[in-house]
Amino acid sequence: MQSKLKVMIFNNIILFIGPWQYVIIGLAILLLFGGKKIPELMKGLGSGIKEFKDASKEKDSPENKE
Repeated sequence: MQSKLKVMIFNNIILFIGPWQYVIIGLAILLLFGGKKIPELMKGLGSGIKEFKDASKEKDSPENKE
């Protein structure tokens, strides 16, 4: 029940943010981190997501369920 509520709240937040708010958020991030730092941040984020997916696949693999 709580997970459905969290998904509903998340979806409502995403729906209420318009395109101009995304532009303002993007500009704020650009001002805070600068143009040279953003690709490094995205690379780190991508590698973190990849590690998380690999770990979750490794956890669900049949050889670990002995």
